[in-house]
Amino acid sequence: MQAVKSKNTAPELRVRSLAHRMGYRFRLHRKDLPGKPDLVFPARRKAIFVHGCFWHGHDCPRGARVPKSNRDYWTAKIARNRDRDRDSCAALASSGWAALVLWECDLKNEKGLRARVRKFLNS
Repeated sequence: MQAVKSKNTAPELRVRSLAHRMGYRFRLHRKDLPGKPDLVFPARRKAIFVHGCFWHGHDCPRGARVPKSNRDYWTAKIARNRDRDRDSCAALASSGWAALVLWECDLKNEKGLRARVRKFLNS
């Protein structure tokens, strides 16, 4: 678990690079916001979370996978992560911020990802 990074992961770097190429400027991991979003657009009051499918329990094949050893621990850990993610998004919404969650498996289609980010940030 020591080797698992919470910042500057490959999926996060990919989204950051895409957003920057699209001309958007952002802040990273603002500690004063619930959940410390990966990308924060303060002027727009919008935040983007980039979630790994396994770590945050996505419903794709990679996220639905449960490790064979220590199943109880991993099931509980991923459930806690999902609860924390839900609470963070709700806290952001209650303070007037909009949040977008991008999943690791969604990053494969760059054209679709670009459209999704543009729609979120321009709405």
